Amino acid sequence: MAQLHDLSALEQGRAIAAGQVSSVELTKHYLERSARLDEQVGAFAIRTPELALEQARAADAQGGRIGLSPLHGVVIPPKDLDAWAGVRCRLGSAAFDFVPEVDDHVVVRMQESGFVFTGKTSAPEFGLPAYTEPEVAPPSRTPWDLTRTAGGSSGGAAAAVAAGLVSAAVGSDGGGSIRIPASCCGLVGIKPSRGRVSNGPGGEGIGELGVQGPIARTVADAAAVLDALSVPFVGDPFVAPQLSRGSTFLGAAAVEPGRLRIGRFSTPIITPTPVAAECLQAFDEASALLERLGHTVVDIEVPFPADVFAYFEILWGVLTSAAELEPAQEAQLRPLTTWLRERGALVSGSLLARTVTDLRTMARTALQVMSDYDVILTPTLAQLPPLIGAMRNDADPAADFAAQCAFTPYTSPFNLTGQPAISLPLHWTSEGLPVGIQLVGRLFDESTLISLAAQLEAAQPWIARRPAVW
Repeated sequence: MAQLHDLSALEQGRAIAAGQVSSVELTKHYLERSARLDEQVGAFAIRTPELALEQARAADAQGGRIGLSPLHGVVIPPKDLDAWAGVRCRLGSAAFDFVPEVDDHVVVRMQESGFVFTGKTSAPEFGLPAYTEPEVAPPSRTPWDLTRTAGGSSGGAAAAVAAGLVSAAVGSDGGGSIRIPASCCGLVGIKPSRGRVSNGPGGEGIGELGVQGPIARTVADAAAVLDALSVPFVGDPFVAPQLSRGSTFLGAAAVEPGRLRIGRFSTPIITPTPVAAECLQAFDEASALLERLGHTVVDIEVPFPADVFAYFEILWGVLTSAAELEPAQEAQLRPLTTWLRERGALVSGSLLARTVTDLRTMARTALQVMSDYDVILTPTLAQLPPLIGAMRNDADPAADFAAQCAFTPYTSPFNLTGQPAISLPLHWTSEGLPVGIQLVGRLFDESTLISLAAQLEAAQPWIARRPAVW
């Protein structure tokens, strides 16, 4: 017999709207599962059962109103990097422990859409690493193999969704942090275009790399979450064009994409690293499936220069060093964070200015090169999910950073261009590990990307696959 967590997020939303189940009942179901399984998978930085039930009761009280989100009353939590007023925030770090007084805009949007928060999902320190092993919470593990990482930095979010502890989740992505864990955990992860989801009320970081978006089990679920998040905040420096009246991203998931011209490459972008055979197999199988669906798939050269990551690394270091910390806080930082901060502090103002200018030029050139194609296809990752602790190297932070680059050489350049990108779980290894493929769309064209992703999902469904902890 199907249980509540077997249903997709949208199916749960429809059941709540029809009065077949209450938000309180759904929330209690997920709270019980989280209490029982969270220690195994490392999903949450903090769990908030009392607040969750309060939100669920409020959602049930609003039931029947016109214009509610299709996910009203469904359990979809924020990440520990997000400010949720009145709730403890750690930023994945032993150096921080505070209670925000104001909600981030993305949290406001989630609350206004009737989402229920059973907690905040775990993140690594400041969201920096491509794995989630914070000092303040257990490591986040992929439910498909609990000895392996769920990825990062939205590793807790992906672990929660894949283990059936939440219906969907919201993550953030400054270099792959939605797509990496989506691949590790066999999920759909959408990095929206720059300006699609507001980072308000805070300011944008230098380089404008970070965006927020959905992690879900299905393309339609992810699209519905993106609809809820895609409302501008006053003063946003970048605002994506709004969809035409009556159009939604969820609607795009029900529309055929038409015949598309798709460029593909598998050469790693940011570092010359070997690519695992299973990752290349997933890439080739996706290419063949796209061709069977009537699309034209063309091999292309990497649209970024070989030295692009040298510039990105400068920017990443400066962003890490920008936070003002007390000496006592500095002493509690992880060695990787300290190493990045020290490197960033050495960057002069003139070098930073040249770096940002050069990166913007590289991004524009890459967008021009890719403009002949509706979509770009790459592997999501170059390796299968590593064992917990395999990438982390506190004794040698430079080696730690290099290992992360070798793990995920395909994701960060599309944060530079600002294009939307999605990771889809189209392949599983013989040992049962998920392997994602990455699709990248034209700037602001999430709709085509979602339509194509839904077509691929219909041709090769994955929702019936469930890990042992399910």
